[in-house]
Amino acid sequence: MGYTKRQFVTAAFEEIGLADYVFDLQPEQLEGALRRLDAMMMEWNAQGIRLGYPIASSPQDADLDTDTFTPDGAWEAVITNLAIRIAPGYGKTVSPDTKMIAKNALNTLMQRAAFPLEKQLPDTMPIGQGNKPWRWDNPYAQPPVDPVDAGPDGPIEWS
Repeated sequence: MGYTKRQFVTAAFEEIGLADYVFDLQPEQLEGALRRLDAMMMEWNAQGIRLGYPIASSPQDADLDTDTFTPDGAWEAVITNLAIRIAPGYGKTVSPDTKMIAKNALNTLMQRAAFPLEKQLPDTMPIGQGNKPWRWDNPYAQPPVDPVDAGPDGPIEWS
């Protein structure tokens, strides 16, 4: 079982010095931080960092107690980057250590999300001796495909 959205939000508040056990966080503060969390995760999703985070269809449908299914290797990145995003709204300055941890954790996620592009051979290159003529109609490599970049899920297919 992973973190819930509430656990990410309260951990981010703890990171900026507004721990729930010392300060009573109001429901409006939690909802505001939840909107920031959802927006951050949508941005990461658009950048190709797909963590399985469930994004509500509208802000009114967001629930703090929803399980996020976020892998444990991404927790530090989510918490620290959310803390950086919510800190100015509370007049807090994030420590340089938190900024460094957030940057390193996000870089790690980006490295995990990056995939090299496939090398496609030109259609003028012979397919080689090992490919017998009865297996192929054409003795040359297939023409290159121009996929739409859709992240690690693969190319978008139009029907």
